[in-house]
Amino acid sequence: MTELDQHGRRQPPLAAGELDTLLGFLDFQRATLAWKCSGLDSAGLRATTGVSTMTLGGLLKHMAYVEDHWFSVYLHGKDRRAPFDAVDWRADPDWDWHSAAHDSPEQLMTLWRDAVESSRALIAGVSLDQLAQRVGRAGWAPSLRWILCHMIEEYARHNGHADLLRESVDGVTGE
Repeated sequence: MTELDQHGRRQPPLAAGELDTLLGFLDFQRATLAWKCSGLDSAGLRATTGVSTMTLGGLLKHMAYVEDHWFSVYLHGKDRRAPFDAVDWRADPDWDWHSAAHDSPEQLMTLWRDAVESSRALIAGVSLDQLAQRVGRAGWAPSLRWILCHMIEEYARHNGHADLLRESVDGVTGE
């Protein structure tokens, strides 16, 4: 069993198959977001920096939406789950970002953790070559392999934002 680092993250495997390597990197990125958001109150999760309106709470809610979007909606062709199913996304395409200000830290963490657990269950037993059941606007259907790579990129990019936001809240830095 691999040990966790001081921030609760398990390092991705150094020598494993493709699926385990991709999932290891995705879980590392997920754990990084959890670390950057841990221990903050509502004010900390609503804090912004510079001219940006981005918040750590918004990141949590956005990533919960992204987890649901790619693994449930695209990969398995399911309908969006609550609360994302009740949103008029055309009228408010940034709902996930700004509505987080009305949620408690517990609600945001639970929403995100539940989305991650749902995604893990939806991935179990699926081949990397499995194509998404929902087809995109341009007529493409990505494979699970592509979705996993995209999710790693999505988390890594937003974890850079989380670094800056967390530092502006309480000076906590790292990686």
